[in-house]
This record gives sequence, structure tokens and C-alpha cells, in this order.
Amino acid sequence: MSMKIQADRLAPWAAYLLVGVGALIMLAPFYFMFVFATHSRTEIFSLPPPLFFGDDFLTNLTILTERIPFWRNLGWSLYVALASTALTLLFCSLGGYAFALFEFRFKKLLFGLVMATLLLPSFMNMIPTFMIMDVLGWIDQPRALYIPGAASAFGIFLMRQFVAASIPRDLIEAARMDGCGEIGIYTRIVLPLLKPALGTLGLITFIASWNNFIGPLIVMRSPEMYTLPLALRSLQSPVNTEWGALMAGSAIATLPLIILFILSSRQLISGLTTGAVK
Repeated sequence: MSMKIQADRLAPWAAYLLVGVGALIMLAPFYFMFVFATHSRTEIFSLPPPLFFGDDFLTNLTILTERIPFWRNLGWSLYVALASTALTLLFCSLGGYAFALFEFRFKKLLFGLVMATLLLPSFMNMIPTFMIMDVLGWIDQPRALYIPGAASAFGIFLMRQFVAASIPRDLIEAARMDGCGEIGIYTRIVLPLLKPALGTLGLITFIASWNNFIGPLIVMRSPEMYTLPLALRSLQSPVNTEWGALMAGSAIATLPLIILFILSSRQLISGLTTGAVK
């Protein structure tokens, strides 16, 4: 009996230890990225490598801004991520609301077609995307990065599930009987109740857009129009890569995501787990 009691007491500590070790392993690359951002290329490749922060961050930042228009690329990344997030929240909330609470012909078929797009590998869209953007004259234009994916299948599915689980039909019918129009129902009733799902989808969309590499690689041609992932990749060369400058740029590019996740992690978990427990 005493051994069982001791085992029960040790089990939580073992779980905490396992989680702590896993967290350290996952955080190690981020730590070394920030450390290497403050060291020169020679120091980074020294043996043993530096484990603590150095004094070369400003030097690396100067090299970074000389090699690429870093601040302009940062501004384009922010613009594209915000535009992509805003449009995705608008169209996906409208689509999810319609599929959850409206009845119309071929509703199940249309929703099935939307969900079927999730089965398509992303690389299959590369050539069609380029051809369409070329016909529209959107090559080297930021709109080519946020308009095509504004109504994502995942976003519509997430919104539909949340609306179906959280917004009673009786509430919508009561609002209609009181003379409220569909736009008023959407803006005054549906959107306020969708805040957890909107926060979750917004965070996921912003991170995906901020880290998007393939999209800019397909449609962007001018270094001044690059977003950060593509701009930082252009720093690499077979013989003369300034790894300190690259790490400095990567560290600056990672900071907004870290801050955003810290501020909205509770919202993300709440949105993802809504409806899991009744």
C-alpha cells in the first residue's frame, strides 16, 4: 500500500519532469537563434559555440539592412498578414454562419466540396495560382498573397462548427421576428458570440500568413516586395552567408509571433476546445 501511495505521489512529478524536458528541447532552437543574433559569423562557428549573448547585434543588424530592405520587407509582411487575417475572418464567418443556420439547395453538396479542398496537397495549387495571378496582372503585388486564400476551407469548417454549437436557432428566429435584418443579425448577434472562434482563427491565419514562404516565392519578383521569409532566404549564399545577420533578422521576425501567442494563448485554447466538453 505504501509503495502505491509513493507511486501516486511521484507520478505528477514525473509528468512535470517529462513535460519540462520536452519544453527545453523545443525552446532550445529559439534560444540559440537569439544568442547567435548577437554574435559574429566567426563566433557562431567556433567550437564550442557561444552559449550566452554577445555584443554584435547592432553590427549584424547593420549588415542585415545593407543586404536587404529589411524594414520594408517587415512592413509588407505585417500588411499582408493583417489583410489576410481580416478577410479570412470576414468571409469564413459569413460562410460558416450560412452553412450552419441557413437552408438552401445543394447545401450538403457545397459543404462537401468545400471540405474536399482540404484533401488537395498545397503544391498542386502552385502552377494554377501563378497562372491566375499572371492573367489578373497581380504578379509582384501583395494582393496576390491575401485575396486567393481569404475563404479557407478550414476557417469555414471551424466557424460552421462553432456557430452550430454555440448559437441557438431560436435566437436567430426571434431576432427575425423582431424585424432585424440578416446583416443586423450577423453584426449584432452572430459576431459577438463568435469572438472565441474568431480569435482562434485570426491567430492561426496571422501566423500562417507571417510564415508563408511558398506564396511569395511564386508571385513576388522584386526584393522590395518580398515578405520576411523570402527576404531572409535571399541572404543565404553558397559561400558568403552572414549567419549573424540572418539570425538577427529571424529573431526580429519571430518576436511579433511570440508576443502575439503570449497575449492570445488562452483565447486559442478556448476556441479550439469549445464544444469538446458539454
